[in-house]
Order: sequence, then C-alpha cells, then structure tokens
Amino acid sequence: MRNFMDENFLLNNDISITLYNEYAKNMPIIDYHCHLSPKEIYDNKKFKNITEIWLYGDHYKWRLMRANGIDEEYITGNASDYDKFLAWAKTLPMTIGNPVFNWTHLELQRFFGINELLNEETAPIIWEKVNALLNSDGFRARDFIKKSNVQVVCTTDDPVDSLEYHLSLKEDNDFDVKVLPSFRPDKGLEINREGYLNWVKTLEGISEIQINGYEDFLEALESRVRFFHSIGGRVSDHAIDTMMYADTTLDEVKSIFAEALQGKKVSTEAEKKYKSFTLRFLGKLYAELGWAMQFHINALRNNNERMFTILGPDTGYDSINDEEIAKPLVQLLNSMDKENALPKTIIYSLNPKDNNVISAVIGSFQGGGIPGKIQFGTAWWFNDNKLGMLEQMQSLANMGLFSRFIGMLTDSRSFLSYTRHEYFRRLICNLIGEWVENGEVPNDPEFLGKIVQGISYYNAKEYFQFE
Repeated sequence: MRNFMDENFLLNNDISITLYNEYAKNMPIIDYHCHLSPKEIYDNKKFKNITEIWLYGDHYKWRLMRANGIDEEYITGNASDYDKFLAWAKTLPMTIGNPVFNWTHLELQRFFGINELLNEETAPIIWEKVNALLNSDGFRARDFIKKSNVQVVCTTDDPVDSLEYHLSLKEDNDFDVKVLPSFRPDKGLEINREGYLNWVKTLEGISEIQINGYEDFLEALESRVRFFHSIGGRVSDHAIDTMMYADTTLDEVKSIFAEALQGKKVSTEAEKKYKSFTLRFLGKLYAELGWAMQFHINALRNNNERMFTILGPDTGYDSINDEEIAKPLVQLLNSMDKENALPKTIIYSLNPKDNNVISAVIGSFQGGGIPGKIQFGTAWWFNDNKLGMLEQMQSLANMGLFSRFIGMLTDSRSFLSYTRHEYFRRLICNLIGEWVENGEVPNDPEFLGKIVQGISYYNAKEYFQFE
C-alpha cells in the first residue's frame, strides 16, 4: 500500500519516477493562459488569511460546497472568513476522487509545508499555521509565482483595458517574471449580448477612433491588438460557447453592424456572419504579428437563472455544452488558411466527446514550418482532472504528435494553482512510463526525458516566442 500523496504520487513504475525527478520536476513554467489579476501582481498582494487566497472567487470549490449541503451564507455570503474555511474543511474529505482533493493538499504541502490532512478536526490548527505564514515575509502574490519557477504569466484582458499594471510591471526591475496581456475580445463579438453597445462606445474612447460603421470598428480593434503587441502580448483568447460559421462579405457585415448600432437584435444567421468575418479579420492580424489564437469552445454558461440574478457570472453555475463543432470549426480555419492567414491556433473544448474531433481537425491545418502550429489544448475546466488529462493526451498521441504538445496552463484566479503543473507533469511521466512497461516505446530515459521537458516547458517557449 502506498502512503497518501508521497514523493511518488501518481508515479507507478521506475521509469516514470526517473522521468519526473530527473527531467520534469525542475522545469520552469510558462503560464500562457490564466486569470490572475495584474493589479494584484503589481501590488504584490498580501493575503489576510487562507480563505482569501483559497475561497474568494473559486467557483470550483463553491460547486463542491453546495453539493455537500453547505449554506450559501458560508460560500458567497456574509459568514466570517474563519467560518467559510471551516465549511470548506468539512467539505474537503467528501471530495475524494475529485482533483480538488489532491490539489488542495498539494498546495498545503508545497507552499506551506503542511502534510496533515485537512478536515474538521485539523482545520483550526491549519488555519493558524497558514495564516501565520501569510503574515510573514515570503508569502505574497509575487512570492508564490517565483517559488513556482514561473517565467511568463499571460493574464486575460479585455481590449478596452488600459493595461496600466502590465506597463508598470514591465518597468519593474525587482520582478523578473514576464506578466503579459492576452487579448480577449468576447464582448466585441457577442453582438446580441446586453451591454454590447456600451462596450463599443468604450472601445471608441480608448482607441480614439470614432466608430460610425463596421470598418471603423475593425480599425479600433486593430489598434488595440497592436497596443497589446507593443507591451509583449502574443496571445489572444476567444470564448466560443457555440461554434458557428457562415460565408459572408464585408458589405453584408457592414449592414449587420449598422443594425446593431441602432440597438436592434440581429438574426442568428446575421450573428454567424458577423462573428465569422470579425474572427477572420482578427485571425489575419494575429498571423501577421506571429500571435497564437485560442478558442475555448462548448461551455454552457449561467444555467441557473435565479442564482445568476443574485450572484452574476462565474460563480459555479456553468456546465458542458454539446453543440456540434467539427464543420463550423473546419470552415473557419479553412477560410483563414485559404488566404494564407491562419495563425498559430490552440483549440480547447469543454466537452470530452470532441477530443477525437479536435485531434483529427488540427492535422488538416498543420504546416508552415511551425512544429505543432495547430494545437489541441490541454484538458480544460471540467476535464481538468486525471482522467480528462489522460484522455486528451491519449487522443492527441493517437492522431498527432504528442511530443509537440505545449502542455499545461493554470486557467485559474489563484496564486496557489501552480501545483497543477506538478500534477500534470506526474501524469505525463506515468503515461510514458506505462508505454515503456508495455514495450510500446523504448526504455531510453534520455530520449523520453527530452520529450517530457518539451511538453513541460520547451515546446511552449518555442511556440509562443515571448520576448
């Protein structure tokens, strides 16, 4: 019997242990997609207690607490931070089998040196131990990043963001981690969503381009892309909950945009045309600048209308969508490729049914002398668990080049989430170790170690070409 989360956690044979300890463990991290606050990084935020760093805004934990019968008062309500922590400690033992159970204990072990299990009995002691450390030197926001051996952090930023904290961090010689913006123009693509016109007005102001028509709108978007680029941004991100595509012309989209400017809702077909043309325009610009374009597909958001009214978005009431993605995704990529304007692209789907679809689609658009130009992105959100990660990697290996995979990201708002890279790297090493044990690949640690280091770090470094 193995000890709980010992030094060989998730490593089930000698070759996986060797690959992890000698090749993966000490690799730096390029966190090319996360939701950390650049302001908190710039301010080097000090956390008042473990609840603030663990439970504020963490809808992964909130969902589990609700499932465990915890009243909302102790989740997003007005209960004290200590009582909220106790509610989480009561829930955690019930989460066995969920990756959050392991992630929580990895965070306690790696950042705070605490090896006890967290439960109702140990909670008061752990509360005191962690809070004492959080109030001492070396446990602020930047410290967690540096302790995790992070080289690059790509935050998620709206095109109308001033990027003031990125600019300040760029000039901060006391912090040698690159904190770069990612261009997330979702609000400019959702033409029928409430607030669209207000967003266009804000874009007009920050770009200093008067938007009287669609071409003005594209000019304003381009000006923001180039501003992001000037600060070091090399990545865009698009939440495409429903993958759609329709052939169209500039004149058609100009008319659609004119309707929207008048406050009218456009038809579903018009929405498809607007999104398709705008994404093609942006894709061509990304390709020109050498950016990577990310598509996050098939999320079903804000399912619970009552709780959305109370708490708003991103509070734990989203789920997996099951829209078909193959044909519209291919059509969109092909429309860019026909113009020789398809950028490096990373595709994620929240629905694991799409694993083989994506693995097959990306093979149709590789090329241009760029290794792994079109990537099947790492297991995301509801798939960000042991089985989900392994299924994504195995699907990629079955149909493409697992060895060119750019690996893990945090996709998190927490400064403690970097332990997920360790979890992921252990799974890589164990998967390859199983292939060795089965005689499917040679027992050559040096050869396999280079592949492990590529997936852990070097592939992303080469792919993104951050300055």
